[in-house]
Amino acid sequence: MKNLFLVFFLFITSTLKASTTDSITKNSGFSVSIVPAQVLVLDEYVAKWLKKKGTLSVDFNYLYTAIPNDSDAFARDFNYPSLGVGLRYTHSNATMKREKDTDWGLLEPVNYTSKLGDLLSLYGSFNRSIYRSKHWEMGYSFNAGVALATNKYNNQTNIDNEFLGSTMLIYFGAGAFTTYYPCSQWGIKLGIDFFHHSNGALYRPNKGANYLGPNIGLVYFPARKDILTASKTQFQNTFTKRLYATFTLGVGAKTLNEEWQRTQFNTPPTSNEYRTENFKMYMAYSFNANMMLRYARRWASGIGLDLFYGSYSKRVAELDATQHLQLKHSPWSFGVSAKHQVYYHNISLAVSLGAYLYRHMGNNANIIERPYYETVGLHYNFPHMKGLTIGAEVKAHATKADLTQVILQVPISIKSYK
Repeated sequence: MKNLFLVFFLFITSTLKASTTDSITKNSGFSVSIVPAQVLVLDEYVAKWLKKKGTLSVDFNYLYTAIPNDSDAFARDFNYPSLGVGLRYTHSNATMKREKDTDWGLLEPVNYTSKLGDLLSLYGSFNRSIYRSKHWEMGYSFNAGVALATNKYNNQTNIDNEFLGSTMLIYFGAGAFTTYYPCSQWGIKLGIDFFHHSNGALYRPNKGANYLGPNIGLVYFPARKDILTASKTQFQNTFTKRLYATFTLGVGAKTLNEEWQRTQFNTPPTSNEYRTENFKMYMAYSFNANMMLRYARRWASGIGLDLFYGSYSKRVAELDATQHLQLKHSPWSFGVSAKHQVYYHNISLAVSLGAYLYRHMGNNANIIERPYYETVGLHYNFPHMKGLTIGAEVKAHATKADLTQVILQVPISIKSYK
């Protein structure tokens, strides 16, 4: 988790240094919003134990926008987006309680109601307008950061909170918005927000809390006048396309869903391990070889070969053996994936969608995993070190986190195109 803080710190500092200007005031703005959201029910099991769903968030976001006079090519290509640092406080009324049900196996219901609790999220934001006029603006936003939970899973006092298993969390958000500007600098925003808290499978439980709700806010945006009056042809496009390869080493960690299932539902209440909150963390490793085409300043796409090694394979085999399951197990997995990367100066958002060509991770993987996998990560490259990149990524199956890893990537240029 410390490495996630490092990448997030680099994201924040690069956000504040992405453009240069003689007047910080002209480039700076802020938004203040309230978000009355609901916790989402994404499967039939959550529907059985989630009782109340309501949350209310208060969000403050400091915004920095490169204006046309800053001659920022990235900003121009993205229609002068705002980069920000935000703080969101979420007060939750969400409650959970399991009733007697055969789906819970040996689990015995408790006589109290568990609570999701309040959360404080610190994040970096990217807010892009896709339409601007004198009085209207429409666009979308992405947020990523870290969060603190006040009421994680506890087998004595909060035993049915399967959403959050740790105090330190990963935060992600996305939204769409429309803003009306009755005057040049002040606007009233209305949008829809999705946001997510989880621990990236670094601890258990890790169902992850997902929220959806309207965003109602006030925006101060002094850079609007400069952007609206700027000539769209005053800068020359000096971008050169290039084909390049990347080699990536990932070092990650995870806890086992198999252990969670065993101790929650297949362990008798008389056992010391019954509904425990102590789980062993296992190391995981990956190696990727990718061929990428940077066909625009903002975008690069390509294809990759992905090799994974899970040190936990032996433990999974032991757990399957206790159920008398004769299955093949291997610590190695191999797949091929489509890659896409979105750049803004030295920061990039990297996503991939892959399909396994070889994977044998036991019974639980056969049940809850898919033949495909996804990764999403935040990267920071060092231009003075030939593009050497560090980052933090989450690997998932059908959006459910499998592991969290730190990556080190080396690019090798192959060919440039005019």
